[in-house]
Amino acid sequence: MNTPNIYTLAIESSCDDTSAAVLYNDKVLSNVVARQTIHEEYGGVVPELASRAHQQNIVPVVDVALKKAGITKNDLNCIAFTQGPGLMGSLLVGGSFAKSMSMALDIPLIAVNHMKAHILAHFIDEEGFDKPTFPFLALTISGGHTQIVKVNSFFDLEIIGETTDDAVGEAFDKSAKILGLPYPGGPLVDKFAQEGNPKAFPFTKPKVDGLNFSFSGLKTQILYFIQKNVAENPNFIEENKADICASIQHTIINILMDKLKLAVAETGINQIAIGGGVSANSGIRTTLKEAEKKYGWKTYIPKFEYTTDNAAMIGIVGYYNFLEQNFSDAAVVSKARIEF
Repeated sequence: MNTPNIYTLAIESSCDDTSAAVLYNDKVLSNVVARQTIHEEYGGVVPELASRAHQQNIVPVVDVALKKAGITKNDLNCIAFTQGPGLMGSLLVGGSFAKSMSMALDIPLIAVNHMKAHILAHFIDEEGFDKPTFPFLALTISGGHTQIVKVNSFFDLEIIGETTDDAVGEAFDKSAKILGLPYPGGPLVDKFAQEGNPKAFPFTKPKVDGLNFSFSGLKTQILYFIQKNVAENPNFIEENKADICASIQHTIINILMDKLKLAVAETGINQIAIGGGVSANSGIRTTLKEAEKKYGWKTYIPKFEYTTDNAAMIGIVGYYNFLEQNFSDAAVVSKARIEF
């Protein structure tokens, strides 16, 4: 049976990035992202401001995506959009636009789970990047999520471990805030960590049963550590910034790796794929590549542009759903929280 040639328009608006992509089957023709800088002055994403910016950005972003792909809206076969999880106001902007456009063009609508998309981004046809084979383990790490997922097929994904409180991305960002670094602080911790000694300041790893994670205690430990040392030396952060960042990052990576090693032991699966915004972290990427040699794993690290929120990952899920004729109707609702 010949695979049909499918043009998918994908829309992602779960948080503060407005993104549209066009895929031809599993190949990305365009992947356009409009980032919102207004949140930097508030030290975090302001939901109301985010949704207003999405309203301003979505039409020009979709227009640019179609032009970059070299097609018109009449060439499209389906429209995929992020249903959730995410900020409700932001999700509604993308969802409403996708519904309206699919109705106007009379083409199928496909609602996509944002976290599944981070995992299945590995199946985008990208030169130089291998695709995992089923089953594999996925570590999804972002500002709002930390999960270990057993991926049996495109449509059978099972969470086998997750955070009991804060996500790993929040641990990075809150640590950065404690150090006085601007938002978003996670990438800055990574930057300074590359110049520091990861064993300069030992932090205690939380004891959590099974494959679950916890990061709230680590955040509190870092806060008290900084407060104590700054009280003794007001210049402590500035004099030790690289070592502090390296030590924080080293601890977080060890927490993630301990759980991954346990997941491999329990499932017998040694294929590991990472996804989500925190998978852009250089320390995590390096440690996973080292694990291939050390533990005999096969690791999959996505192209950098597919780690942070983007529409291409929504489009690849839309494509595989189209092949199965898994469509949504106009009554589908956006959800801030959504079952995996």
